Amino acid sequence: MKGSYDIMIVGIGGQGTILASNILGEACLIEGRSVRGAETHGMAQRGGSVESHVRIDGKFGPLVAPGTADLLIGFDMLEGLRYSHFLKPEGRMVVSRGMVIPTSVFVQGLAIPSEEDIIGKLSWIDLCLIDAEGVAREAGSVLAANVVMLGAASHHIPLAEESLVCAVQRLVPQKTIEINTRAFAMGRKAGENC
Repeated sequence: MKGSYDIMIVGIGGQGTILASNILGEACLIEGRSVRGAETHGMAQRGGSVESHVRIDGKFGPLVAPGTADLLIGFDMLEGLRYSHFLKPEGRMVVSRGMVIPTSVFVQGLAIPSEEDIIGKLSWIDLCLIDAEGVAREAGSVLAANVVMLGAASHHIPLAEESLVCAVQRLVPQKTIEINTRAFAMGRKAGENC
């Protein structure tokens, strides 16, 4: 037994992956749990890929090895597909519907996979699809889609709902606490059957 619960959060620069991983880390600290984390965000400012590793109760290093993640939270379907190899066979993926298509795809004339193509390629995974932007818009701001995704995935995260909500309220900007608290609750409801 590895003794840790390993989570990957993946998305595109600007989608809030790092804030989401910080919220998980803060919730661990609230509960007095060990947490290790790392991010990779080289070209994030130019719409590039961002990955965050969070290891709850991990003892050895912050990085999640391919094939070992318990949970992958994807803020973008293409990024979920790109990082799906990090999941262990019985792992779970909670991913937001929709894709941010990099400009390079258009410039190079590459084929853009459809949502159905991506779902087909992820058929081996326990997959949950969430309309994060739609839920966030309903909560009060599309910018809260990352918190919606945490709420949706919270059913599979070994942390108390109260700790996660408290961490959200501590880390989001003061003027957005109400919207983000609502976004978390609405995301949690959207992920009930996942």
